[in-house]
Amino acid sequence: MRSAKPNISLQKLVQEEVVDQHIEMDGEIESQKRRGRSNDDLIEQSGSLGCIGSVLVILSGLFTVLLFPLTIWFCFRIVQEYERAVIFRLGRIIDRKAKGPGIFFILPCTDSIIKVDLRTVSFDIPPQEILTKDSVTVSVDGVVYFRVSDPISSVANVSNADFSTRLLAQTTLRNVLGTKNLAELLSDREGISHSMQSSLDEATDPWGIKVERVEIKDVKLPHQLQRAMAAEAEATREARAKVIAAEGEMNASRALKEAALVIGEAPAALQLRYLQTLNTIAAEKNSTVIFPLPMDLISHFMKK
Repeated sequence: MRSAKPNISLQKLVQEEVVDQHIEMDGEIESQKRRGRSNDDLIEQSGSLGCIGSVLVILSGLFTVLLFPLTIWFCFRIVQEYERAVIFRLGRIIDRKAKGPGIFFILPCTDSIIKVDLRTVSFDIPPQEILTKDSVTVSVDGVVYFRVSDPISSVANVSNADFSTRLLAQTTLRNVLGTKNLAELLSDREGISHSMQSSLDEATDPWGIKVERVEIKDVKLPHQLQRAMAAEAEATREARAKVIAAEGEMNASRALKEAALVIGEAPAALQLRYLQTLNTIAAEKNSTVIFPLPMDLISHFMKK
């Protein structure tokens, strides 16, 4: 029966981890669906190029064919492995998926491209003066890691995804820490980081940004509060030391009482204790040796 309880707890932990993984997968699937719907909406809103646009595209194609030896240098573009290219034809996105990596073809007169870097970017959140829930002013800074997960949304839905994410991280840091007291801020950094990461990821999802990690770097307290907390901790340690010393004295007195009762039952034990004390003094090479005499011998002379 004892071995069954750890197995049950392990099974519960495994089940909780599986549930968390399913929740994360469901969240990613929903975000991908939202991104797909947003991209479809962009393509549908763009619609066709119209008569004039079609004529311009045809003329651009004829111009490219007639001047083929020269226009070949303007028709092919290359993007790196960590980049994607969003193609605009007469100002409209022509495909639901960004091009790349590698080489691809564009029309030189009607098409324009914007390259998007997919590598993870990190930035420091500047120190923010925050008033906690228990009315304590602290200075907190952090670091955020994010990457572009949907190049089309990052280009079409926001003017500057990097700058917007930086500003939103500062605001989210203030909002999240404003609901925490000082004790939670100092002890639950991991939970605060996870909460910030979830909030930022949900807010930047329409921009095609994936927030991978958020970390709280430093929490700076006012000097007066630091001194007050240090004094409180020192007083707590002193009180604990006094309690421990008092408990030691009490245990020592109990031991002495028991020893006195044992010696009282056997008077010869007291003489043996005297001899043991003399042996201890002699081992330290002292010049003065104190030899105790039994009170029975001295009392005989005192009566005379």
